[in-house]
Parts: sequence; structure tokens; C-alpha cells
Amino acid sequence: MNRTLDHRNLAMLLLEARETLMGLFRPILKEFALTEQQWRIIRVLDGEPAHALEAGQIARRCCILSPSLTGVLERMERDGLITRTRAQEDQRRLLVSLTPQSRKLVTEIGPRIDEQYRQLESRFGQDGLEDIYRALDRLIELGGNV
Repeated sequence: MNRTLDHRNLAMLLLEARETLMGLFRPILKEFALTEQQWRIIRVLDGEPAHALEAGQIARRCCILSPSLTGVLERMERDGLITRTRAQEDQRRLLVSLTPQSRKLVTEIGPRIDEQYRQLESRFGQDGLEDIYRALDRLIELGGNV
């Protein structure tokens, strides 16, 4: 029995949109020998005042499963992009921090990433891009209450 659904497949549309968007950024990341996951981690840590978070926080904010994150962090540490240290106030907590090398990468890559966003803004208009941000923020805020 064929069943026609009333709504478009929003999850699939979001995946397709992500792939389209990443097509703008992958060449830049490739030039700097970074994976998408590594860039997400660097970008999230760069947005933190202390440039440091616990691994669990990184996993949630970067949408990377914890088992996968462990391997990514090991490779990033090996490549000099992050350090992992015990928190002074609680030795059970392991903090992941950016290194000077990864902060330098952000300053090198940042203008190129920003240029891609400017191109998006020129296609959608500033208001259009802000509408997209607001709609996505609202969807995320709904979380499991969709």
C-alpha cells in the first residue's frame, strides 16, 4: 500500500542543505588538511572564552558521538591542534584546549570562511540569512518537544 505523506521530508532537506553548505567550506578545510569534525571542534573551542571544554561538552556541541570523538581528539592531539589536561579544581575532569597552532589556523582560515558567508548573504540577503538562522535556532530550541 502506497501512502502519501502530508509534509516534505524536513530531515532530508536539512541534510541536503548541509551538504550544499559544506561544499563551500570543504575545499578550504582540505587545503589546511582539516576534517569537518576537526574544524567543528576548533570552531567550538575558539568560541569559548577559555578556549577549553570537557570532551562531553564538545561531543554535544559538535554533534559527534563520544566513541568517534575520542579518536578525533587523539589525532588532533598528535597533530598539535589540541591539548588535554586535568582541571586543577577537579582532577577527574579532562579539559580539551586549543593550542597556539590551532588558534593560528583560525586566524588563517577565518577570513576565507567569512568570505563564503558573505557570498551566502549576497545570495539570500542579510534578512534572508537571519531568517534561516532564526528558524534553525527555534527548531533546535524545541529539541525533543517538536
